[in-house]
Amino acid sequence: MASAAEQMASNMSWSAFGKATELRQRILFAIGLLIVYRIGTYIPVPGIDGAELRNFMEGAAAGLGGVLSMFTGGALARMGIFALGIMPYISASIIVQLLAAMYEPLKQLKKEGEQGRKKINQYTRYGTVVLATFQAYGLAVSLEAGGLASDPGLFFRASCVITLVGGTMLLMWIGEQITSRGIGNGISLIIFVGIIAEIPAALAQFFSQAESSGNWALVVGVMVMVVVVLTFVVFMERALRKIHIQYPRRQVGMKVYDGGTSHLPIKVNPAGVIPAIFASALLLLPTTVSTFSGNQTGPVMSTILAYFGPGQPAYLAFFTAMIVFFTFFYTKEVSFKVDDVADNLKRQNGFIPGIRPGQRTAEYLDYVLTRILVLGSSYLALVCLLPEILRSQLAIPFYFGGTSILIIVSVGMDTIQQIQSHLLAHQYEGLIEKSQLRGRRSGVKPKKTKGPARR
Repeated sequence: MASAAEQMASNMSWSAFGKATELRQRILFAIGLLIVYRIGTYIPVPGIDGAELRNFMEGAAAGLGGVLSMFTGGALARMGIFALGIMPYISASIIVQLLAAMYEPLKQLKKEGEQGRKKINQYTRYGTVVLATFQAYGLAVSLEAGGLASDPGLFFRASCVITLVGGTMLLMWIGEQITSRGIGNGISLIIFVGIIAEIPAALAQFFSQAESSGNWALVVGVMVMVVVVLTFVVFMERALRKIHIQYPRRQVGMKVYDGGTSHLPIKVNPAGVIPAIFASALLLLPTTVSTFSGNQTGPVMSTILAYFGPGQPAYLAFFTAMIVFFTFFYTKEVSFKVDDVADNLKRQNGFIPGIRPGQRTAEYLDYVLTRILVLGSSYLALVCLLPEILRSQLAIPFYFGGTSILIIVSVGMDTIQQIQSHLLAHQYEGLIEKSQLRGRRSGVKPKKTKGPARR
């Protein structure tokens, strides 16, 4: 028997969407800010030699340059003001969340509710400025070393750093505004739109290279791989492990209510796309600098790239380790805290059959969650590493792989759920208003009776 919410969701139509004024405003607000982001990717950093940059990116786009450009929506290939993308903010979030799990003052801030969360967000912004400054300076030096600056020198470095840091902070603000006043997670939507915008150019380049080589069997194989991976990701993202919850019989006043049953859903991948983004943010920093510096890299950077270059065994092992680590860390510290879930069940008088409420419930949930995360982290690592292995072993000039598919599917499903929740809330409000109007119309006004006459 479908629930009322499921019945209402099945009855949704474009007419219901048209009546949801607040949802329409949220969508238009998010689209407007995303258009601002896309325009910013075409505004170049001052002092860049455009002709040299185009020649350089034509040679690099088929390999690592395409991967780097994917996460910045093409801004890095054009050296736009958003060339650093949102990665400094993601890296700062990683550092702050790691410190919040180990540093006692930050632990206490997390327990202070809304005020503590605002303070932690402020620390994350400060960290974003610091990381973006270091990355922008490294990129400016690399551009000079690669001969891509029209007038190299101190003025070029200063203008490049100021422009790139300002662009990253503007992107961070856009993401926060989309999260609070738009739909879905703003940071994920920015990366999602950047990937979607680069798909037509990547497809055109891929087909042109296939036409020149005449290897159409490879094209068919890659397309089949993309469809299979897409289907597999959708299936795994919707997979759930349901834990049975029992509620005892309770008495409220003179009435006795029968106990009910429910379930606690745990996704196979509770962390979503966050581990893949975090791991990519850590791995793309040295390769970003080395890509633009050409042959001018120092001995330390050359050694790092020799072992941690894309497709190398150390790179694949480190990528896998980071995905597994962030899957466990983000799930247990942010998205699904077993102690908080056990306390909430205990307060609501709910319990898992055969498990005592409280600490035993938390231990059982941790046991189940750990086993689920082994499968979830393995699935994430497989999806993210498969294109890397194919690209390095078969030299396939097509970057649209597992990480990008994972981001598109996860963010797309999350955005659809946000829209459905807003539509459900709008329909509930409409039902409440209709019931109130019916009550007023059908209500019979009481007749005014005169009181007893005084003698």
